Amino acid sequence: MPHTIEFIAENLMQNTAEYYCAYCGEPNLTFIDLSAGGQQSYVEDCQVCCNPNILYVRVDEDTLDIEIDTESES
Repeated sequence: MPHTIEFIAENLMQNTAEYYCAYCGEPNLTFIDLSAGGQQSYVEDCQVCCNPNILYVRVDEDTLDIEIDTESES
C-alpha cells in the first residue's frame, strides 16, 4: 500500500523536535530516530550559524515526549 503525502508528513512531524543552538541561541528543528533508543547523543550543525552542537536527546518511551539538551562542541 503506497503512503500518501499526508501520512508521510504526519510521521515526519511526530519524529521532529526543536532545540536551541548552544552558540547563537536560535531555535532549530531536528529529526529524531525513535528506533535508536531512549537516550541518544550526536553532533548537528546549527541551521542558522552553522556551528556544531552536541545534542543529548531523551525520549520517554511511554509518551514519546522528547527533550533535548545542547552544548558547544569545542
